[in-house]
Amino acid sequence: MNTKLVLAVLLSFAAMTACSTREVVSGAAGGATGYELSNKRAMDALEEDYQSGRITRDEYERRKDEIESRSAVY
Repeated sequence: MNTKLVLAVLLSFAAMTACSTREVVSGAAGGATGYELSNKRAMDALEEDYQSGRITRDEYERRKDEIESRSAVY
């Protein structure tokens, strides 16, 4: 949801400026991609921690829910 909000703000800001829409959309897409890549890395690290026994099932579920809540992909 946060990613969608950021994209909406960027697109509305672009409409009020002299920037071309193509530049703004590509910039927003790049930013969203970087954000989702960070979420992917966090999810991979979480999986590894759980499989290796460093965290409990409850901790795994709590952190997984947190990552999913800030991601548009998961």
